[in-house]
Amino acid sequence: MEDNNAPATATAATETKPLQSKSWADVADEPDPEQEEAETSNEKSDVQLDSLAIDESKRVNSNLTDPDDSRIEAVTSGDTPYTSAKRFEDLNLSPELLKGLYIEMKFERPSKIQTISLPMILTPPYKNLIAQAHNGSGKTTCFVLGMLSRVDPKLEAPQALCICPTRELAIQNMEVLLKMGKYTGITSELAIPADSANYISIHKRPPITAQVIIGTPGTISKWVIAKKLGVSQMKILVFDEADHMLAESGFQDESVRIMKAIQKGSSNCQVLLFSATFDDAVRAFVTKIVKEIFVRDYNQMFVKKEELSLESVKQYKVQCPDELSKIMVIKDKIFEIGEKVGQTIIFVRSRNSASMLHQALVKYGYEVTTIQGALKQEDRDRIIKEFKEGLTQVLISTDLLARGFDQSQVNLVVNFNLPVRYDNPSEPDYEVYLHRVGRAGRFGRKGAVFNLLCDDRDNMIMDKIEQNFNTQITELGSWKSNEDFENALKKAGLL
Repeated sequence: MEDNNAPATATAATETKPLQSKSWADVADEPDPEQEEAETSNEKSDVQLDSLAIDESKRVNSNLTDPDDSRIEAVTSGDTPYTSAKRFEDLNLSPELLKGLYIEMKFERPSKIQTISLPMILTPPYKNLIAQAHNGSGKTTCFVLGMLSRVDPKLEAPQALCICPTRELAIQNMEVLLKMGKYTGITSELAIPADSANYISIHKRPPITAQVIIGTPGTISKWVIAKKLGVSQMKILVFDEADHMLAESGFQDESVRIMKAIQKGSSNCQVLLFSATFDDAVRAFVTKIVKEIFVRDYNQMFVKKEELSLESVKQYKVQCPDELSKIMVIKDKIFEIGEKVGQTIIFVRSRNSASMLHQALVKYGYEVTTIQGALKQEDRDRIIKEFKEGLTQVLISTDLLARGFDQSQVNLVVNFNLPVRYDNPSEPDYEVYLHRVGRAGRFGRKGAVFNLLCDDRDNMIMDKIEQNFNTQITELGSWKSNEDFENALKKAGLL
């Protein structure tokens, strides 16, 4: 059997057709015929995960904590009894998994989300679960632990599959799996679009024998269609960021196709759908599709809407007279005053906005990095690795990184552009806003978000966001005032 400590290799191939994802994340400000999506790539290669691994000596341990006001609503079906797990030992985990949790992950106890969801995942008859919870509350541990627990290490065949919307999230989830499962001997493989360095045609590669597969929907769908990824032994199927995976504007067709293939090949496969957000339309579709395809009882876990605003993160709005003053705020206030509080992610709407801001800040002598979907895959991987290792302090990003990106040292988030719906730019994208806020203050740590506003439209969008989340976001007195920014960071617990 393959040693799990050996480098995990991911092979990917070209998608046969671009996904028509209606999102601002990776479009230019003007129509662009060469538009690239986070999932789609016209280039191919093998990716060595060990080259993307993070040097743990350069980062602080990310012990899991919870916001004190987490209120979780669990709806169970049938008469299966579930007992909350106050300790990981309560879950009947293998000694190898417990060793990974305590020694490698450095966890002390389950988070509140894990206390409730893990018994529902790990208790026979292994019912499906639709789960929505805070960013940074430990969702990844829930489904990774679920996958590792269900795998038979003696069976050299795919038994667990995790599908993610972006390669960055897939790589990140694989890093967690390799740490947590270090002592289990369980094998794993990445299925993501990649660059052209070491391309192997999908028709020339052998069948997948790794026990856990983590990847993006287009690549996984292609492997299944080509009969390279067998599903007859599949025990658990996970959708990370399931709201996006099953939304009409996301990867709905590919996700449903994979679900149907697994149901046909392994009808007892358990399905876990995790996300920080589920709007009403997506929740209704997810519920419908799980019932129709898998035709059996399922459990649900939701955090009440008013609890989704992440109280550990202080949000501010800053009135700026024009776009240049926005750049001055980042340069003179965020960078100069906030340089000692941790790393910063600046979110922009489009590739052109990212390029413009990057050039402006470099012109002023600041070292910043920028990530967006038009970059080559190897460049995206390098930028993420450098940021996670703390080699770079400021990252400009489209919404490519709004979802699921974990970096414990990010304490500041700046919304250079507020997120709006691609199909209706006068309406906020509430879910994306929530995911952006969730990049700061991971796992209950302190954090601050600055929303830069410069016209009536920005203020209208901000007002709608406040109304939707039933919150009042503090407005700073002046974009020119050092004192106002220092006080804001003090109130956020960062100075």
